Amino acid sequence: MLYDAKKDEKKPRDYRRKARKEYLNLTKKRRKNTKTIRRGIKAQLQFVARDLRIIKELMEKPERDHKLSRSDNDFLETIIKVHKQQKWMYDNRKHSVPDRIVNIFQPWVRPMVRGKDKNKTEFGSKINVSEVDGFCRIDRFSWDAFNEGGDVKLLVENYHNLHGCYPKTFLGDGIYMNRKARTFLKEKGIEIYGKPLGRLPKKIQQTSSQKYRKKKKAAQRNHIEGKFGQGKRGYGLNNVKARLKDTSESWVNAIFFVMNLTKLLQIAEKTTGFFVLFLKRSEILQNFCKIYFLFRNFAITKQVRSCAA
Repeated sequence: MLYDAKKDEKKPRDYRRKARKEYLNLTKKRRKNTKTIRRGIKAQLQFVARDLRIIKELMEKPERDHKLSRSDNDFLETIIKVHKQQKWMYDNRKHSVPDRIVNIFQPWVRPMVRGKDKNKTEFGSKINVSEVDGFCRIDRFSWDAFNEGGDVKLLVENYHNLHGCYPKTFLGDGIYMNRKARTFLKEKGIEIYGKPLGRLPKKIQQTSSQKYRKKKKAAQRNHIEGKFGQGKRGYGLNNVKARLKDTSESWVNAIFFVMNLTKLLQIAEKTTGFFVLFLKRSEILQNFCKIYFLFRNFAITKQVRSCAA
């Protein structure tokens, strides 16, 4: 606590009840014009600025050595940054700012506009995953929104570093098939299946068997979409409730690791019974699965307790 009743003669006024009352009066109005909203935002910014000024004065007093904990110091810095962002948007009459913070407890989370019918804006991490023979690998993990169409070179080079050669074919969504990516894949001798750029020719000189093989080859891209569905439905990929940044990243990577182990067991069941018996009795695999599910249950319990508190 920064305020000490024994050393401070008078407790600073924070006007928190007044600020709460003005906020409720604004939100309960059914009809709010621009002038009313700006007046309410200005009042709340002034309340926060007053509190930050009081905290700064208490911390700078020479007679006492105030030392905040690491978590409290990070929390205070986040609040100061949020106040600066909101003040800038208010002064410039803007509704967006680079790296806008939407959660003071998780300042690394960014809003991502996806344009979906259910949720136009999503919050969380964004990953770019490649799939080879049923095994997935996270090539890019970011908390900021990015255009995955520029990651074709990254995906191909990661494949080359892992396998020692370039892939024979590249199956990607339409966003990957831009002109720059097509030029790079052509230089490496990698085949692509998808809709070509530009205007379609009037007469397509392809036999029915060629069309069928091309369509069947392009349909193999659905495997990666199925992996995302498997992770969301079976392993809670869309329900990561870890609070810390590193914990969330570890949780997501652990889900894909367990999915790859499950795929390995499926392959082993089709090959040799001895190998699958060895894997099922392997202490390493069993211990990792136990650690993963214990870690998942602990994170969910911690999140529920923090929400209840």
